[in-house]
Amino acid sequence: MTQEKVLVIAVNQTKQDDTRFQSSLHELVSLCKTAGGTVEEVITQKRDRIHPATYMGEGKLQEIREIVEDKDIDIVVANNELAAGQIRNLSDEFGVRVLDRSQLILDIFAMRAQTKEGKLQVELAQLEYLLPRLHGQGTQLSRLGAGIGTRGPGETKLETDRRHIERRIYDIKRRLQLVVKQRSQYRQRRKANDVFQIAIVGYTNAGKSTLFNRLTKSSSLEEDQLFATLDPLTRRVKLPSDMICLITDTVGFIQDLPTALIAAFKSTLEEVAEADFLLHVVDASDSDLNQQQKTVQKLLEELNANHIPMLTVYNKKDLIQGEDFIANQFPNVLVSAYDENDLQHMMLQVESILKEEWNFYTTHVHPEKGDLLYRLKTETLITNREFNEDKEEYVVQGFVRHNHPLNRLVEGK
Repeated sequence: MTQEKVLVIAVNQTKQDDTRFQSSLHELVSLCKTAGGTVEEVITQKRDRIHPATYMGEGKLQEIREIVEDKDIDIVVANNELAAGQIRNLSDEFGVRVLDRSQLILDIFAMRAQTKEGKLQVELAQLEYLLPRLHGQGTQLSRLGAGIGTRGPGETKLETDRRHIERRIYDIKRRLQLVVKQRSQYRQRRKANDVFQIAIVGYTNAGKSTLFNRLTKSSSLEEDQLFATLDPLTRRVKLPSDMICLITDTVGFIQDLPTALIAAFKSTLEEVAEADFLLHVVDASDSDLNQQQKTVQKLLEELNANHIPMLTVYNKKDLIQGEDFIANQFPNVLVSAYDENDLQHMMLQVESILKEEWNFYTTHVHPEKGDLLYRLKTETLITNREFNEDKEEYVVQGFVRHNHPLNRLVEGK
């Protein structure tokens, strides 16, 4: 398939932090690549504020128009969210399709969604994004063709009218409510069974799926691309002490994630808020890692998940260039997801954090109570288990969660 030629345009506002601007620009180029485009050139302009009608100033527009013609550009992508009028004016100015950052992200999500729920969520986000911009789309909406920005609902004739889109939004929301209900029933069942839940979170492409697959010996999609995973997967995993827990791989976070997308993926992201422990995976080899960490922290706050105990996992240590790596999040561990010893060390770190938080217990169990011994083994962190021959009983020591039903069956400190 021939790749579309992309021209990236960006306004660097004077009040904006320059490092953040550069990292978001670098990210936009990666997004274009993930969507199947080749970035031919990047044009930036320093301005106090974005031009309300044309995004950039007249001089820059002239320069861009010439590049579009000379390099046979197929699509122009802006680094900021554009209003309907801005999209229409730029499209008229350049004679090619114009997308903004949000549309591009939504397009990638449409390409990546695998499950029925994921596809519905993406379509909902695209339609809600499109609705207020309908009158600015012009002839673009009648495109049934392929290409960046036309995936998902862009393949149906969306120009039919606003009412059709509103009806579709209503229908999708109704269908998603059922999925949300099922998901929350599933979560409640897991809670009732008192299974300890770990969620893997982090910036997109930090290596979350690789880590998940290595820990669970499964095969969710691993790709060196943004948003390789969209639909959350949950598997059982054993901690070194033999305690059994559930671990969930979640969708990657990104700077300036479209609001419509956060809203649409609310039920998916609730997996994070419901977790008992978070593994925050960071690409230690990425020069933008500080910015990425801040983005994840901000999103965790928005999800009300910033109070959950967390271990920061600095991944891809094999790709770190030059001097020694200095971490700035604690507690942390530096790993390569492909190194078995590193993963073992990481899980031991998880256990040591939990031991600081949980209740220590000592209990005496008669050998006939095999079901209790099994529960202590799989639902608590056992540190010592010995058989007392004189009393003919097991002496078990370990750590148990504060609100776990087993607290009633063990003696405590």
